Amino acid sequence: MCGKFTAKASWTEIVDFIWSAPAEEDADRMLAYRVMSNLPVILWDAEAHRRRVVPMRWGFPDAQDWRRPKPIHARSETIETTNAFAQAFRDGQRGIVLMKNFNEAPDVDGPTIQHTITPGDEAVLAAAFVWRRYHTPDPAMPPLACVLVTVPANELIATLPTDRMPAFLAPDDWQLWLGEKSASPHAVKACLKTVEGVRWTMAREERAKTARRGKPTVSDPTGLF
Repeated sequence: MCGKFTAKASWTEIVDFIWSAPAEEDADRMLAYRVMSNLPVILWDAEAHRRRVVPMRWGFPDAQDWRRPKPIHARSETIETTNAFAQAFRDGQRGIVLMKNFNEAPDVDGPTIQHTITPGDEAVLAAAFVWRRYHTPDPAMPPLACVLVTVPANELIATLPTDRMPAFLAPDDWQLWLGEKSASPHAVKACLKTVEGVRWTMAREERAKTARRGKPTVSDPTGLF
């Protein structure tokens, strides 16, 4: 299931909480985000009556060890009934993260083989997330954490094979998902649909993973990826 995606550095309104505005020559630079990264999450600020972009860690803290990200995904079919997500979903703690492309891997035994899925006509993909507030002993860790909502895989991604993919929101559904418009939980959940009939491409990544721990970076504060 998706654990990595990229965003364009030129989306300064989304990434300026991490870096200052990139130079014009860097407009096409891509930023890679992985599990445990601090994601730029768009949410609706009801008090200010405007959208905001807030940094949140990808992955809810595990109940036994807050440093471990578990879970990192929420199934759309049970998002309103699963204890870990139900309250956040019903309370409007829902957000959007913009993606240029995303990665998937086959659900098979053996080495992880990543595939990059790139949309054809869409300039940006708007992935649905739910978020919660946490208190942890580490003051450097964002007090908010989020998980990616998933839906059944479309025809292209199912060929890997894998049975899940991110839930991408149609532009007309942003306001409902973020809570800008009042709606029932049933209507909000209806925004979570498998994207079919699109001209996406999928390419296998040839670069092999290494087990060596890397130096922490902005997009990977843990240095684990």
